[in-house]
Parts: sequence; structure tokens; C-alpha cells
Amino acid sequence: MMRWTPLLSVLLLAAALSGCAPRQTATPAPLTAQTTANRVSFYPQETGLSWSYLPEGESGGSPYTLKTLGPTVFGSATTSAFELSGRGAQQTWYRQIGAGGQQLLGFRKPGVTVTLSPAWQEWPAQNAWKVGLSWSGTSQVRLRSDDGQVDQQGSVTYRYNVLDQRQVSVAGQSYSVWVVNRQITDTLGGLFPASETIWFTPYVGEVRTAEALLLTGRNFKSN
Repeated sequence: MMRWTPLLSVLLLAAALSGCAPRQTATPAPLTAQTTANRVSFYPQETGLSWSYLPEGESGGSPYTLKTLGPTVFGSATTSAFELSGRGAQQTWYRQIGAGGQQLLGFRKPGVTVTLSPAWQEWPAQNAWKVGLSWSGTSQVRLRSDDGQVDQQGSVTYRYNVLDQRQVSVAGQSYSVWVVNRQITDTLGGLFPASETIWFTPYVGEVRTAEALLLTGRNFKSN
């Protein structure tokens, strides 16, 4: 019988991305192949885009790779799928991106599917960005295992605050980033990080993720 607490670890990808992953010594090759997309969206979602990341504080090692898999169906909704892999991690996020911003409907790891209802508002409408902007919400969380042994529910309340817009240098590249603080409370045993800082750049994506990963390469140019 599978237990609730271990399965909830899928909700905290940071654990898999940091302490549990062995460090490598080889320096990752930069991503150089160009996507066939003619233009990249404000919130990049075009099929074939790819980003590479390293944990903050590491200058080399085997990278994590994030890829856009393209349109797919999650539940009954048409979504864009994003897959992260590397160092034993594998996770796919399902998002809807449009005039209202970017929303997360759920995600999947091998054997486990997590659904969020209503969808989690990750990013606001494009023209809403400004220092001092904040948004919040509460989503019901349903976790189901493929074998049917676990079907559990809880809730997550989130709040985002845009703290600053500034230039940062990451892996030899300069980016103008929005600095966003994300705060989370939940009924799932506190397995979500309570507070994290994210750096977001339009037409590029996340330069620093909530899992403390820093962007080291991508296979496309900004518009």
C-alpha cells in the first residue's frame, strides 16, 4: 500500500533538484540548436523550445533540461506541456497561457498525477507587470496514483509579490528580470516551500526558478 506522505514529495521538486541529486564534474555543453518557431511568446510556449539550468551555487555539472512538448490535453482542457528532466528528475507541467497570463492546471511525475482546481495563477497578464503588483489564490489539490492505491486531496494558498525589476548576470549573460517573491501555505503538511524568489524575463522565461535553479542556456533568441 502506497503512503500519502511519500507521494506528496512530488509537490516539492526542489528536494529532487538539490540535496538528493549527486553533483557531476563535467561542464555542460551550451544549448545551441535553434527552434523552428518564428517568434517566441511573452510567456514562451512554442513547441521545441529548450532551457538548461544548474542549481544555484554550482558552476558546472550535469544540467537540468526544460522542454516545451507542445499542445496536449490534461483532464478535459487543452494545455501546453513543459517537461523537466535531469539528475533522475522527471516532471511534466500542464499550463494554459493566454491574455489572462499563465495558469498551472496540474503536473505529473511517473506514476502520479496532481490536479489543481481552479488553476493556479502563476503569471499575470502581459501588460499587468509592475513593481508592487501582487496576486493570490487558493487551489484544491488532488493527487492520484496510476495504480489507484492513492487518491488524496488538500488545498494550497499562494501569493505573489513583484518586488523589483533589475539587471542580473547569469552564466555570462545579462537579463532584465522581474524579481518575484512567492509565498505558499498548504494543508499538505508544509511540503511546499513557504517562500521562494523567482526571476522572470519576458520572451526568455524563468532565469531563476522557485527551485533555485539558474538559467545556463537556451536554444532560442528573444524577440
